[in-house]
Amino acid sequence: MALSSRIRTLYLRRCCMYSTSLLSPESKSPLSSKEKSRAAISLLKMEKNPERILDICRAAALTPESHLDRVAYSTAISKLKESNYYEGIREFIRDSLARPDFKSERFVKHFIVLFGQAGLIKDAVKLFETGVDMSVKALNSLLFSCVVAREYGEMKRIFSDFPRKYGLQPDCDTYNTVLKGFCESGSSSSAYSLLSEMERNGIKPNAATLSILIAGFYKEEKLSDVDKILDLMKKYGVHSGIGVYNAKIQGLCKLKKSAEAKGLLDEIFSKKMKPNNVTYSHLIHGFCKEGKLDVAKDLFKEMISKNVKPEGVCYYRHIHYLCQGKDFEAAFAIYKDSVAKNWVPKIGTMKALVNGLISIEKLDEAKEIIAFVKEKFPSKAYKWTEIEESLSK
Repeated sequence: MALSSRIRTLYLRRCCMYSTSLLSPESKSPLSSKEKSRAAISLLKMEKNPERILDICRAAALTPESHLDRVAYSTAISKLKESNYYEGIREFIRDSLARPDFKSERFVKHFIVLFGQAGLIKDAVKLFETGVDMSVKALNSLLFSCVVAREYGEMKRIFSDFPRKYGLQPDCDTYNTVLKGFCESGSSSSAYSLLSEMERNGIKPNAATLSILIAGFYKEEKLSDVDKILDLMKKYGVHSGIGVYNAKIQGLCKLKKSAEAKGLLDEIFSKKMKPNNVTYSHLIHGFCKEGKLDVAKDLFKEMISKNVKPEGVCYYRHIHYLCQGKDFEAAFAIYKDSVAKNWVPKIGTMKALVNGLISIEKLDEAKEIIAFVKEKFPSKAYKWTEIEESLSK
């Protein structure tokens, strides 16, 4: 018994050291679960070799229970899809499902959505029908996988047939997912008949329902319908929470009406509500796209001062647009804040920033970025040789 325990301990230690050597070659000690996840995400963003992508995921021992690992799963699926490595995707998900601790409905629902992200809807349907107890939550995941895959016809078929076929009663989340599909496919006007069906079935729309509709009507520039939805909010007694405001702000920013969207931020404050990182991210992105970088920078500073924490996408977009606007010093400052939180921009963005810093003779800052990238991703160090050599001349 003592011998088998010792063998198991040695095996686990060897696996741990293998994962550390792959995920962080410079590390002298085993990585924690969170460190593995962050290292995996950084490596996956840069990696193009499908087999190595799978090796990174295995080394990180990903679990859908962790938010960071769900990000890693999603990143891996996107990269494998780019390589058209569909058999690898099926193998990856099949191996995950084979783990005894991944048999819960919650985890299987996650893999149904990942199949949708890969565009493998037939596999998602098969997993729904064979890999999980039939429930409305599993149905909602299957419908969402169709939305992610932009298979809107299949979404309609499943919504029409599966509740009756499997004896499931759609809930508000079911309708919200289908509404999202209608809105994303440019069929937002179909929403009214779905709202009527909800009412007939005694299902009351919630704030998420109306946020989806607002976003859809803004996307199609049906501004009169936005007003109708706002009237419906009163009818259903739905409070105009931050999610509804975010939908309105995003819609206006996409229409290049960021100044009008910023007026809604003032309205949020006047109602003693608190904007969140999504609110600011939409506004910053909107002003950046309109070339109003000074306003975007002020909003980013305001966001930080109010202790609203930006997520990676907010950092990446801001750095990208600041580089486009040739404000490389501001971009470098935000880059520093980003990597300090382990949010690492794409190689293309960092190369643009390095070249920009060189152009304004900020050579030490350019060298700092190169050194960081080479240490973080030693296998990609050769890509920086030409730039590094130009700095030493």
